Amino acid sequence: HVEAGEGLFRGIRHAAAWDASDAIRPSHHHPPPHLYLDATFRRGFARLAARGLTFDAWLFHPQIPELTDLARAFPGARIILDHLGGPLGIGPYAGKRDEYFPTWRADMAGLATCPNVTVKLGGMAMPINGWDWHKTGAPDSAAFAAAQGDWYRAAIDLFGPDRCMFESNFPVDRASLSYRTLWNGLKRIAAPYSEAEKDQMFSGTAARVYGIRD
Repeated sequence: HVEAGEGLFRGIRHAAAWDASDAIRPSHHHPPPHLYLDATFRRGFARLAARGLTFDAWLFHPQIPELTDLARAFPGARIILDHLGGPLGIGPYAGKRDEYFPTWRADMAGLATCPNVTVKLGGMAMPINGWDWHKTGAPDSAAFAAAQGDWYRAAIDLFGPDRCMFESNFPVDRASLSYRTLWNGLKRIAAPYSEAEKDQMFSGTAARVYGIRD
């Protein structure tokens, strides 16, 4: 991949998203539990980090401490947490978003102590997130921002705009809303921040972390 990319290959994503509940389907890799803690996985991860390649982590919110452990074990690795840490809203987590928000925020605060980790702000319009827009109908951008804004702002407060990047997660999010609605909603969430901070979250952080050239 490095050779084929001719300088454009930036890194990989390997999902660890798994939950003990039968109501929650594991990610497409069908990972075992505690993948990021596995010694064999970490031997491979060490080779990735040594090559200066990025690592995108996709997991569910109860697994955030496992990523924190990985990030602390490999402080030189550039790690990107996808989808705000995968807050779940189905199965045993249905209707309990307000109950586990403080735990999610505390786990994110622990992860934020790792300077080698950045966060993708988005990816919470999937059916597994529990807003049920795929059943009740798509929200407009104002309703989207009102429903999810606290999660975005918490992550930005913890990591800072220079370690956050907005993402779309399309086409998966299409089950719940349109691409236009999503980005208009993200602009609403970003509205209170300075122009310099918006530049970081909408482009600068991603360009720096992934080494994107003009």
